[in-house]
Order: sequence, then C-alpha cells, then structure tokens
Amino acid sequence: MIVLYVYEPGLLRSPEWDAAHSAFIDECLAGVESSLREVGAGVTYVRGDACEALDLLARRLNSSRGLSGLWSHEETGNDITYQRDRRVAAWCRRTGTRWHEIPQHGVFRGLRDRDGWSSLWSHRMRERPTAAPPIVPCISQINGDWDFGERLAPSELGVPSVPRRSRQRGGEREAHRLLGSFLTDRGVGYRSGMSSPVTGFDGCSRLSPHLAWGSISIRTVHHALRDRQAELRHQPAAERDPRWLKSMSSFQARLRWHCHFIQKLETEPEIEFANMNRAFDGLRNEDEASWREVELARFTAWAEGRTGYPFVDACMRCLAATGWMNFRMRAMLVSFASHHLWLDWRPTARHLARLFVDFEPGIHYSQMQMQSGTTGINTVRIYNPIKQGRDQDPTGAFIREWVPELADLPDEEIHEPWKRGTSLFCADAASMTAYPMPIVDHAAAYRAAQRRIFEVRKTDAARSEARRVYEKHGSRRRPSRSAR
Repeated sequence: MIVLYVYEPGLLRSPEWDAAHSAFIDECLAGVESSLREVGAGVTYVRGDACEALDLLARRLNSSRGLSGLWSHEETGNDITYQRDRRVAAWCRRTGTRWHEIPQHGVFRGLRDRDGWSSLWSHRMRERPTAAPPIVPCISQINGDWDFGERLAPSELGVPSVPRRSRQRGGEREAHRLLGSFLTDRGVGYRSGMSSPVTGFDGCSRLSPHLAWGSISIRTVHHALRDRQAELRHQPAAERDPRWLKSMSSFQARLRWHCHFIQKLETEPEIEFANMNRAFDGLRNEDEASWREVELARFTAWAEGRTGYPFVDACMRCLAATGWMNFRMRAMLVSFASHHLWLDWRPTARHLARLFVDFEPGIHYSQMQMQSGTTGINTVRIYNPIKQGRDQDPTGAFIREWVPELADLPDEEIHEPWKRGTSLFCADAASMTAYPMPIVDHAAAYRAAQRRIFEVRKTDAARSEARRVYEKHGSRRRPSRSAR
C-alpha cells in the first residue's frame, strides 16, 4: 500500500487559497506521518496533477492496468476539486482501478431533494468511527527517476499569503485536544457565548478548521458529544452546572447544521457561481473587472477594516490576523458588504475564503448567498453594525484591541466615534492612524437594500424560483428516502 499526498498546482493557484491553508494542512500531514511511523508506514509526496501522479505511480509499480485500488475520503469541495475528482474517476475507469470513496460526514451523493435527509444523517452518525489498524503495510518511497519527494513547506509552494498575527494549529492531536477541552471545560457557556467575538474564541469548539481539512471527522465529534451528554445526564443535578446540557444540545444542532449546508453544494454545485434564486441575477454587479470607482473603494475599505464602523472593522481585522471569527460576526461582515455597500457576494466570497483558515466550500457559498439575500427562501437579515457592537462588545474591549485608533474613547462613544466631532478624522487620509468617517449612512443603506431586495422577492419569477429552491434545499423532515 502507498499513502500518497499530491500538491496540486491548480488548487494552490485558486483565488480561494492562502498560505495559511497550506500551513494548516502541513501540520496535519506532519501528524499523519508521525501516526504512520508508529505502525511501520509513511507518506509519499508529489507535486503535480492528480491523474498524472496516479499514472506515473502505476508505471513505477510496473502495473499496466493501473492500481489495484484507490481509497480516499468522499469530498464535497469547490469546482476545482470537483473537476479534479471527475478526471480521477475517468482515469479509474480507463485503467480498471476501483475507487473507494469513504464518507466522513452526513452528506449524501445523488439526493434529488431534502425529504428524509435528517433521518439519513442520523443513521450515518450512529455508526461508530473505525479504529485505526495496528499495522499498515506500506511503501513509503518509490525509487526511480520520477521525484516522489518529501513534504513541502508552505514557503516552497509559492502561495500568496495574508500576514497573520496568529492562527490555529493543524493536526489530529490538536483536534482531539480541542474536542476534549470543549466537552469538559470550555463548552459550558457555548449557548450564550458563541454569538460574541469577546467570548467566542474560547467558548466555541474551534473545531471548524479540523473538520474542514479532515484532521477529525464529524462522526468522531458526534460520538464524543453523545458520550459526554450521557455522562452529564447521569450526574446529580446539584453537582452539574445547569448550562451544560443546553450548551451541548446547541452544539449537537450545529453538527447537523454543518452537513445541512454542505449538502446544498453537493446537490447543486452551481451555487458556487450562480444565484441560488435566479430571479436575483443582475441585482448587483458581479463582474469585479467592471466595477466602478465607488465599488472598488467600498470593497477595499471593507477588506482592510476601514469602513468607519468600529465593530465591523474590528471583526474584519481580527479575522485577517487570526483566520477565525465566530459565526454571527461572519454573517454580519457578509451582510454589511452585500447590503450596506451593495457589493456582489462572489468577489467578497473569494476574499473571505482566503481569510478563513476553516474555509469549507459547502458552508461558505450557501452562507454567502443566504446572508446576501439571494436564496429567496430565507429571512433577509440586514445587521445594524452599531447595535451588534453594543450587544456583542458592550464595553468596547474587542474594538480597542483591533482598532487601536479608538482605544482612548470612553465606552459610550466607541461604537459611534463620529458623534464626538472631527478630532479623530483630521490626520492625513493615507495614514492608518486616522480613523475614517462611516463609508455609508446605515439608515439610508438599510432602506435602499431592503427596497431593492423586496422589489425582486415580490415578483412572480422570484416566487416561482423560491418554490424550486425550497423543494431542492429547504430544511424539512419527512419519511426517509434512500439516496438514489
């Protein structure tokens, strides 16, 4: 057996890719190497197209009919990995190689609609994860003139990077450490703490990058959670913090939510590129190359965290520096770009994909459309950035950390610094020490966005499309149908 990892140039050149992704994966691979060494095995690495790698590998093994079998996890990725998988499937058919794709989550191939999906998810989650074998007979290196090399450092891959102050570390051991600390300590206040970036960094599980890149599986997390819930229920009520069971129930719902959104992309891969509800086509300018000066200026201000709205800017700067942000604030960033700045979701999606160390295409593109109001079936949420700041960061501690230009303002002024007057805005406009005035007026932008969206939603075309979207993607529970 050969354990193979392929560094694919097409993926590394993707507009969604960042060096932080490569670095996280590199740490995961180091962990895989360590685990395989314990069972007498290793990893073979190659840089190139996946099919070329498989073809040349078969030749090195003197196999004219290809390999005896190919095993991989079953993935729902972006279009680049989807097209790669189609090429690999064609290669397997051509060479007579049987490809075994192992499901790692509650996402199903071939579903026509969402009827019974919840039952299918529950059935798959009931299966316990398979234990690791005690020994793996493995060929760790292939001799010959083709270079099957060692693991490549992120710096060797030529991937552009956003400077990071910090980010999460990758690897299976780190994933299990996070899972253990969340289920036994950090997760007690999850239900109330997950909404704010002040409490979210410790109160959320922080497992999202590990789930995205595969250093832990949903089933592993699900069973560890169920075991913890059973343990909590057997504790005397007087000895148990009353928050635990409610927080674990909320986390359990999030695991199902994770797969629910990935299923949307599996069912309709086009939502990476096209509005889910096609009645919204043309609502905003999706062609970044033809953006006017005002659109470019708005995008730049949003991406750099200089919109003049302190809480929005603090969240964006924190995300750029750490690669993570709690869900509610991610939704606010998307909503602000789509509604207040009236930017199309596609360019902003690519930017955020590079920032998110836990970039998961299925969740990412479904949420980009949901928060931008282009699904036609979800409630349109236009977040008030001032109210969100006061609700989630009432003392301004988070703003002061990430927008130091405002550090000296008192609590009552930090969410709306423009009310103080012009003293904060008199420095050179090119200087990052000057804090900008709000790029748009919240009330006016809110009214304009709401009017534009609901003018589309009330049309017959939008309503017809909404019925189609709901039939394909809507969350509902009916008697289970098998995947077909």
